[in-house]
Amino acid sequence: MQAKTLKSDLLLLLIAAIWGGGFVAQRNGLEFLGPFTYNGVRFALGSLSLSPLVLLNRRRQAPYHGALPQGGTRALVYGGLLAGGALFVGASLQQVGIAYTTAGNAGFITGLYVVIVPILGMFWGQRPSTGTWLGAILAASGLFLLSVTEHFTIGFGDLLELIGAFFWAGHVLLIGWLSPRLDAFKLSAAQFAVCSVLSLITAFAIEHITLSAILAAWRPIGYGGLISVGFAYTMQVVAQRDAHPAHTAVILSAEGVFAAIWGWLFLNEVLGTRGLLGCCLMLTGMLCSELWTLVLRLKGRPSAA
Repeated sequence: MQAKTLKSDLLLLLIAAIWGGGFVAQRNGLEFLGPFTYNGVRFALGSLSLSPLVLLNRRRQAPYHGALPQGGTRALVYGGLLAGGALFVGASLQQVGIAYTTAGNAGFITGLYVVIVPILGMFWGQRPSTGTWLGAILAASGLFLLSVTEHFTIGFGDLLELIGAFFWAGHVLLIGWLSPRLDAFKLSAAQFAVCSVLSLITAFAIEHITLSAILAAWRPIGYGGLISVGFAYTMQVVAQRDAHPAHTAVILSAEGVFAAIWGWLFLNEVLGTRGLLGCCLMLTGMLCSELWTLVLRLKGRPSAA
């Protein structure tokens, strides 16, 4: 079992590295396409890449008895619309914001959803732990150093990424609510399709779309759609079969670290001393929020305090 857990943890680390590289692909995609066109095409590609898994995974789900209408197809439609709508807003804010900030900043600020999720959970009657509040304070302090200037202004791109982090957190909560009720692959394919359709509708309304530009952007589109969305999501499902839930959240929070590394290697992005300190505080806050509960569980104490 320990060998399986180690393999799962290593696979999750690979996923974090892939998702970190996704921010570089998103920056490169903007050289050819508008943000909504890029998202529309890459999420369409991601949805299509899951089609073989949907066809192979014909296992029936238990009858659904929740707030959504009963019946597999209708529940999937409603779930796909809800999750896809949240994904569309989060991905749109992220893609527009990354045009005005660095891949590293976008990765770290987006990663704040790890801290935001348990705080938003209060609206569902969940009580955040002391570690969550401590993590939130550390993450907020890091965000201040990373994004707020000496004149107490925040960059437009960083602001969009911060707003987007709340929608990513809401998306995580939605998926947590929907996933026990719906087939995981069908839900993912549906939400990616909804996000793609909404993005393309917006793109046709405000952006100039040409086939030549889409073909020219085949590398960032391929990475963002097939590798970052299709492959990485599928591997996440496989990895989480044997991974500890706390390990999953902690390892995937390294996405921001990899975004900064890939941004430095491929985009020549450099963080100053203030930015590096901010990133360290944000990462510490994310880890603190996740590890606190794990430590208390190991000690046999309740996680909320």
